[in-house]
Amino acid sequence: MKVVEIAQLAATAAEEKKAQDVTVLDIRGLSVFADYFVICHGNSQTQVQAIATAIKDKLLENNVELKGMEGYQEARWVLMDLGDVVVHVFHKDDREFYGLERLWGDARQVHVQ
Repeated sequence: MKVVEIAQLAATAAEEKKAQDVTVLDIRGLSVFADYFVICHGNSQTQVQAIATAIKDKLLENNVELKGMEGYQEARWVLMDLGDVVVHVFHKDDREFYGLERLWGDARQVHVQ
């Protein structure tokens, strides 16, 4: 599976759990640690955990390795390492506070299919 397809897979899983404002950023050439960011948010800690779980399950179904996941218990900012794709599942308030889209403003946004 191509890296962009993994990003799309994670984004689709997030959308299926009603994640808000799902964004895929192409950060190739801007970062040495990843090629794509998938950024989304939920409106409650329960929803953040449900989104992260849905993404994890979808990855496992498609034989994509989840190298690591942090922040699940607190459910304010769940970080999922898929190698060349990093998924950020925020609580709405934290997404606004950290503003990753602003920090990575030079990145190209990828259409989620």
